Amino acid sequence: METIVFLILVAFALLGAPLFAIFGGAAMFLFDSLENTPITGAANDVFSEKFADSPLLVTIPLFTFAGYLMAESGTPRRLVKLSRAWLGWMPGGLAIVCLVASAFFTTFTGGSGITIVAIGGLLFPSLVADEYDEDFSLGLVTTGGSLGLLFPPSLPIVLYGVVGGVMIEKLFLAGIIPGIITVGMLAIYSMFVGKKLKKERTPFEAGAAFKALREAIWEVILPIALLGGMYLGLLRIHEAAAFTALYVLIIEVFVYRDVSLTGDLPRVIRESMTLVGAILAILATAIGFTSYLIQASVPMLILEWMSDYITSPLMFLLVLNVFLIIVGMLMDIFSAIVVVVPLIIPIANSFGIDPYHLGIVFLLNLEIGYMTPPVGLNLFISSFRFNGIKVEQGDEEWRVSAPVTRLYKAVLPFIGLLLIALVLTTYVPSLSTYMTTLMDDPADMDTGGQLELDPIDDEGDSGGSTLSLDDLEDEFGDDDDDGPLNLDDLEGELDDEDDLDSLDDEDDEDDGPLSLDDLEDELGLDDEPLEDEPLEDEPIDESAMTEAAVDGPPSLDDLEEELGDEE
Repeated sequence: METIVFLILVAFALLGAPLFAIFGGAAMFLFDSLENTPITGAANDVFSEKFADSPLLVTIPLFTFAGYLMAESGTPRRLVKLSRAWLGWMPGGLAIVCLVASAFFTTFTGGSGITIVAIGGLLFPSLVADEYDEDFSLGLVTTGGSLGLLFPPSLPIVLYGVVGGVMIEKLFLAGIIPGIITVGMLAIYSMFVGKKLKKERTPFEAGAAFKALREAIWEVILPIALLGGMYLGLLRIHEAAAFTALYVLIIEVFVYRDVSLTGDLPRVIRESMTLVGAILAILATAIGFTSYLIQASVPMLILEWMSDYITSPLMFLLVLNVFLIIVGMLMDIFSAIVVVVPLIIPIANSFGIDPYHLGIVFLLNLEIGYMTPPVGLNLFISSFRFNGIKVEQGDEEWRVSAPVTRLYKAVLPFIGLLLIALVLTTYVPSLSTYMTTLMDDPADMDTGGQLELDPIDDEGDSGGSTLSLDDLEDEFGDDDDDGPLNLDDLEGELDDEDDLDSLDDEDDEDDGPLSLDDLEDELGLDDEPLEDEPLEDEPIDESAMTEAAVDGPPSLDDLEEELGDEE
């Protein structure tokens, strides 16, 4: 029966069934195969704080809406004009314009192919008309389709943070330096190609440059405002998402008026939320699937298998890069994140890989996978967009032939450069981790195992914060440097010649050292007030007993007052 169900799922996948249906069916089938586990076990994590209750979930529709709105407006045209005015004087200036505009635009569209259609559609005819080789131009616009994935507020970064359980704000910072290196290497290559053309460069004109900047200023300052707000602690990630959506709505509808409030906006909302629905459906069912993998200890089994062959973090990262590029070819980025990330994080932790470094390496691999032959998604999008497009060069006019097999060759130089950037990012972790050190982690301020009680001070009163074991140690006078307060210290403070096990009832069997539960039982802290079992040599204040009878069982504050009477 199990084999039949498995074959049915495989058949549905090959026939093109929706990915969420495959994940959901596989999750229910796998949970049903476990002993004493109902089929509904697949939904447990979906409705838990890991997913449904996550405050980060709201960022996905907000950033997606902002990206769609910018794609439907005049943003691509303004970005191209701005880049040309400021970078057109450089050798290979138009190619660099394509890289910069694509990277900027992809940060808001998430590498979904919109960049190739919008920016590439504008610039590809211009590149060919400017005497750039067709193969170079095709490779350039195809690469630009996923080039901005490492820059904030990239939707894949947000999704990785949700699934991987890391600070999205820090992940935004971690991607900046590797992202700049990636774009920089491609820009240098473009300059080299442009210099070979020996074309006369367009001189820089300050007036035209600042005019283009004024036209696009509202869009240019958005990523700067987002990064600044998050770095300074003024915006948390969900607040930054809401700010982005509202900001883009205002500037595109009311400032630039590129999008009609009654005509275009409803369509943009509908199309963007359709994508969000698909993402959330895949994410929810994939979480059920990965929950089974984790419950079945699949990551640990993989780790045990790898431990026989992989003995160092460098070796692990090498294998991970090869694996992720293959994943990037075969799966869309959102599915890859929700399926693969929960599997690799425990393994990476065992090798001591920084979680933010791992995230950037993961996303950069998928960025390369998007354009890697034979089945990279960007290859097919570019072939569909540019095959048969009309271009002009001087007096000549023709239509481009761009079958996907031609694109295999066109993207190879760009893949080579991106692989160099990947190697640098992978084996120089500081490129990813340096920026993260500039932001404080709220987790560093976590109270951890501290008790939620009033602290003990010199006067025995409440100081209004939490009581830690260090405070107890100070109060009980344990000033040695041997470690934290233990039960021997407490025994010594109580001046009991016997160990604390003597406090147990005579009929109480104790197979081990006294625990706090034993002490609680002995002192009567669990069910009823302390009555006539005072601590040795420490008489109990009758007024405290009166208060305990009124207020309930004595707490550690009562014990604090008893022990602090002498002071």
